[in-house]
Amino acid sequence: MFNRDNDARFPATLSGFSLDRFEVTVGRFRRFVEAYPASKPAPGAGRHPLIAGSGWSADWAGHLPADAAALETAVLCSAGYHTWTNEPGDHEQLPMNCLSWYEAFAFCAWDGGRLATEAEWNYAAAGGDEQRAYPWSTPASSTTIDGSYAVYGCAADGSAPGDCASSAIQVVGSRSPKGDGRWGHADLAGNVWEWVLDSYTDYPSECDDCANLTIVSLRAIRGGGWFYDASGLLSSRRYDGNPYVRSHVGVRCARTP
Repeated sequence: MFNRDNDARFPATLSGFSLDRFEVTVGRFRRFVEAYPASKPAPGAGRHPLIAGSGWSADWAGHLPADAAALETAVLCSAGYHTWTNEPGDHEQLPMNCLSWYEAFAFCAWDGGRLATEAEWNYAAAGGDEQRAYPWSTPASSTTIDGSYAVYGCAADGSAPGDCASSAIQVVGSRSPKGDGRWGHADLAGNVWEWVLDSYTDYPSECDDCANLTIVSLRAIRGGGWFYDASGLLSSRRYDGNPYVRSHVGVRCARTP
């Protein structure tokens, strides 16, 4: 058991799960694109085995690009901010961004995983019952942070702010092991934000393998990004994202043992 957002009002109990150590890279996503559209999920794919209704819905089919060419165009979302390149190059180990929530879901389902619930993601970032302020915080209450722990504040090398272009994004694991979480996860704070399964609404008051699947216009994102200040990287911070909008958000996948 742990407290969501380090708040005793929101206890949660979770069954065993695993979470990818790294954010999904451009290189990993390229394999999904190469297999597309055959890599689109079937109804029910990517479900959490303990949460009814958590799999891919046939109603979402229209939220994915029609073919690989359309997908490649879509993830080139904004000049100066996207990490995707249409040809393999020096971006392959950068975290993939410019993903819609639906594409993040589809990728994880294709990769044999699923989107983490918000409670699962928060558990990893807070170090479970250690309730860490930042993923690396030891002692748990420590709020020590600088550019050697995380990629944030538009500072590619941790020394000074830059122009907040995607050139500040670093290869996954660039701050390991210093910035790793309790179980070795890299970049749980900074680099790119990450989609989770849940809608962005008030927390369920009881949480036993919970997820909020209410159909709303916003989905939860966690972890902070390269252009946010330190307060956005706390394990207790949650934000909302329009599931259709492409910007600074990527993903890491969860799996059920």
